Amino acid sequence: MRKAGTGVSMSRAAARRRAIPYVLIIPSLIFIFAFLAYPLGTIFYYSTQNYIMSKPDARAFVGLQNFVKMFSDKIFLRSLGTSAKWVLAEVISQLFLGMTLALLLDTKFKGRGLYRCIVFFPWAVSGVLTSMLWSLIYNQNIGLLNSILMDLGIITKKVAWLGNSKTVFTATVIAEIWRGIPFFAITFLAALQSIPSDLHEACVVDGGNLMQEIFYIKIPMLKDTIILTTLLRTVWEFNNVDLILTLTGGGPSYRTTTLTMYMTNTTITNGDFGYGSTLAVAAFIILLLFAIIYLKLSGFGKEQES
Repeated sequence: MRKAGTGVSMSRAAARRRAIPYVLIIPSLIFIFAFLAYPLGTIFYYSTQNYIMSKPDARAFVGLQNFVKMFSDKIFLRSLGTSAKWVLAEVISQLFLGMTLALLLDTKFKGRGLYRCIVFFPWAVSGVLTSMLWSLIYNQNIGLLNSILMDLGIITKKVAWLGNSKTVFTATVIAEIWRGIPFFAITFLAALQSIPSDLHEACVVDGGNLMQEIFYIKIPMLKDTIILTTLLRTVWEFNNVDLILTLTGGGPSYRTTTLTMYMTNTTITNGDFGYGSTLAVAAFIILLLFAIIYLKLSGFGKEQES
């Protein structure tokens, strides 16, 4: 009887040990549900509703009517194209410039620590402060950019960079590039410093030059880092609202109205939570499909063939 009791006790102890990991992740599951699953479910629910704050009596279930409206909405289609241009311009520019700076900062030279601080500085500045800084730079009357260009003789009259439909998109893109470069520079620099020094020595012994080392050793070793950072930055830039909202508000003439900017204006400014939620669902599906396809095609996490 004692042996049987001992066996039962051991089984219970083993069961408790197996249950410990599941018990420990319960707080995380609660937070995920509270801050992700529940809000996401709420957005899907409101996307099927006619929910306009100024018309409480008109609230009703409309099914897929909001989605039908979305595909015939010219502003939605235009904002989708603007989002694509915005993401491509930002991610490609930040990737190239961030990698270039990381490669430069990975070499040893006098004052490297100071230059690293200067490069990383924009990342420490908040989005609102960045917007205020660039709005002053682009200001038509007192802006630094106009002053410099007029002193150099490049322009003869002051330009409203954020009020001109021909320049507003490029001006906004440049401001966001300045803020986003440090993300790639920091990440790539950390990845570069983890590359074994033996590979550098082998390249030197084999007679390889700097460019060959970069393209045949460093960049291939950064493959997974490049894939992950570009994916994260694509999601962040697609969802970018603060800088565009502060600098242009999506104007003029919808030139800087991305999908998330249109969603913000529809929901917050116009109070149309039903159609705004539909736009949010569309953005969620677009990003989800992009992430799945991108990771599949890029081979993230797979070993390189020798």
